[in-house]
Amino acid sequence: MAAARACRGPAGFSRVSKGLLKDIGVATARFERAFERRLYPDLGLSRGVFFSREAFGRDTLVTGDPTTMVADDIGPALNRAKPVRDFIAGFPVSERSKADLIGLYEQTRDPLPGKSADDKLKILKSTSYRDHLLKICGVSEEAANCFQGRTLDYFALGADAVPAFDAMETGYPGFKGLGLESDHGADEPYIHHFPDGNASIARLLVRELVPEVAPRVARARRMDDVVLARFDYGRLDRPGARVRIRLESTCVRVQPRGRRVDLGYVRKGRLHKVSADHVVLACFNMAIPYLMPELAEAQRRALALNVKAPLVYTKVLVRDWKPWVALGVHEISAPQSYHCRVKLDYPVSLGGYRHSRRPEEPICLHLVHVPHEPGLNARDQARVGRQKLLDTPFDAIELRIRDELNRMLGPGGFAAGRDVAAITVNRWSHGYAYTPNSLFDGPELSAAQERARQPFGRVAIANSDSLWSAYAHSAIDAAHRAVGEVLKAG
Repeated sequence: MAAARACRGPAGFSRVSKGLLKDIGVATARFERAFERRLYPDLGLSRGVFFSREAFGRDTLVTGDPTTMVADDIGPALNRAKPVRDFIAGFPVSERSKADLIGLYEQTRDPLPGKSADDKLKILKSTSYRDHLLKICGVSEEAANCFQGRTLDYFALGADAVPAFDAMETGYPGFKGLGLESDHGADEPYIHHFPDGNASIARLLVRELVPEVAPRVARARRMDDVVLARFDYGRLDRPGARVRIRLESTCVRVQPRGRRVDLGYVRKGRLHKVSADHVVLACFNMAIPYLMPELAEAQRRALALNVKAPLVYTKVLVRDWKPWVALGVHEISAPQSYHCRVKLDYPVSLGGYRHSRRPEEPICLHLVHVPHEPGLNARDQARVGRQKLLDTPFDAIELRIRDELNRMLGPGGFAAGRDVAAITVNRWSHGYAYTPNSLFDGPELSAAQERARQPFGRVAIANSDSLWSAYAHSAIDAAHRAVGEVLKAG
């Protein structure tokens, strides 16, 4: 999920995105039944916040979080939230900080008296959420620290680098007294989720393009069948086929030559060359200047501005989830921990895939870590975070996983040495696409975004990067635009 990143759900998708999803067999209404939103609430489970001893003096898990967040997969109507005062009473902070935090949720006094709505919006867009808490709301450092890392999962940035305006739109507290209208609450619940995430969309696309890659099924069953469908990868790249998909082939050069384009790629250690009438580059913006050094300097600089944020998504298979039920929690935010979010897997059952429904059954946990460096601008945080990630061996990450799960869930009876069956660490040096940030970017960025995606000769530029938005529907829209440019070029 990922960034304040216009996450409005399929209802807000373009006609093109909706049309493609329908064409490949995705019926978004099916998720209303496939995603079992009541499963965790009916077991008495709520969202919680974990405070680490390193940052707050002692390890403490507090359940019943009342914060209403964008991209909430359960929804405020079903979440078993506590009253604000009861929730904050469990925080391991001073009484003064508790009072400050309660005020963030309940205060109706205007913290910017005498300012017009337009002036308030300008202030919120030029002030970080952390500074909003400290300097406008007047809370203590200790209270602000309770939110410092909670923005990481959604923005890939801490509260020091997230505009207060974006925090307001995302559902964080501290804005009630401003009297401003917000789009928060207009979002659909985050339920449009395959068991394997967007991998199913990619698989559906491939099966549509290369039907023989997997067994044919009735059109009405394509969405249900794809999760467990067995793909024959040997059929992806066959001579004479209308569509050929060549795996393990890294493009290293794209060179327009009049009405042709030469491409160089490396496969199994060997350099290969092909030539094409047209090319669509659907890759990272920042990689394109290295593939096409002939690009004008202005376009090269514009493409390089899209610095992707590093992410680590970890899946931990556990033998059961009874400790979560004992603690009364299905999702944990951790504002100053290595993993900013730890949760039970999304409760989706689709086709032959069945999600764990009883606490005695095995389940996957989803853990999120965002390497970053507070105090820097958004792009530099991503650059430093990427270096941190590349310098961290997998065994060090595993130690963090086991340690934090023990500390968060140990009071409920969890023991990593006994309960962890398997760990998969997905380490993405380049994760979320860069999204314009009003703290660091001015109005000139809009022109740079447009310049970055301009065709070069007979090469068009796609990928969600070209729309500066880390979402599948953005990638679809970008592809549609790029193919249109190819057709126009003739």
